Formats: sequence, C-alpha cells, structure tokens
Amino acid sequence: MMSDAENPTFSILIVDDEPVNIQLLGNLLIKNNYEVEFALSGEKALEWINNKPFDLVLMDIMMPGMDGYEVCSKMKNDCGTQHIPVIFITAKTETKDIVKGFDVGGSDYVAKPFRAPELLARVKKEVELKTLRGLIPICAHCKNIRDDQGVWNKIEAYIQEHSAALFSHSICPQCIQKLYDDEEEE
Repeated sequence: MMSDAENPTFSILIVDDEPVNIQLLGNLLIKNNYEVEFALSGEKALEWINNKPFDLVLMDIMMPGMDGYEVCSKMKNDCGTQHIPVIFITAKTETKDIVKGFDVGGSDYVAKPFRAPELLARVKKEVELKTLRGLIPICAHCKNIRDDQGVWNKIEAYIQEHSAALFSHSICPQCIQKLYDDEEEE
C-alpha cells in the first residue's frame, strides 16, 4: 500500500513454492524500494491477501495443491481482493497457458527465467495503473463526481452508491456567514 505521496512504497506479495525464486524476486524488488512479503503456496497466499492490502501479486502458476490460476480466480471472484493486479511469473509459456492466465484475471504474464529490467518495468506499470484506478474524477467547480459510465453525479449519491456511508446535511459556520451576512446588509 502507498505510504506517502513523496516516497510511495508499494507492497507486493510473491507467491512461489520455490524459496530460491522468492529470494531472487524479493531481493530485486527490495533493492527497488518495494515492500515484499511471500507465500510458499496458493492457500497461504489467499490467507495473506485476505489479511493485508497488497498493491500487486507476483505468482507462479505451477504449485502443489492450489495452483496460481485457481488463486487468481478466487481473488478475482472476491470483491475484497478483485482489485489487486496479478502478474504470473512462470515457465508455462505455451499460448494456451498464457491465454488461461488472462482468462482467470491475470494482468500480465512473464516467462521464467525473467529479465530483471523487463520485470521491473511491468511491476511499475501495474502499480501505477492500480494507483490511477483509485483516482476519482471530481469537478473543481461544482464538486460532482464522474462515474465509470461518464455520468456526473452529486458527491453524496456517488459515495452512497459505492459505500455504506449515509449523509445528514447541515451548513458549516463559514457558509452561514456567507449566506446570512449578505442578508443583514440589505
């Protein structure tokens, strides 16, 4: 998750049943200022993902028990984790394997052995896209918000539709002064 605007730190979960792969990926990502956690199985990955907000998951496909495809599919079917991008890092490079990775919700696919500059570029792209998806377009004048269909809504309607928040309306002291001081002058 991002920490502060000046020095954003993104958290990445590495999922692979081979500790050597985790160490190699982890060292590369840590050197490039990413926070890293790891899981040695699909089951452990889902536990981590459900307990900590990650910005990205780097996942092997071939693991004993629950494979990477199944983990990704479960993530994408859960409203609490579906927004987390998944990059598959795997030795499975046939077209059918790559297509299946995208079909289950993967964001990208990198073949092993990977090239560090390429992987870092793909990681950077995914965390930047995730950040941009979190932005809410708001009118600087009227404060209406544009939804995913391009319709401009009152901020209250937008927030109520996307959360459990309810609103009660009042007038702040500054607005009372603006609104009612003018009336007293007349």
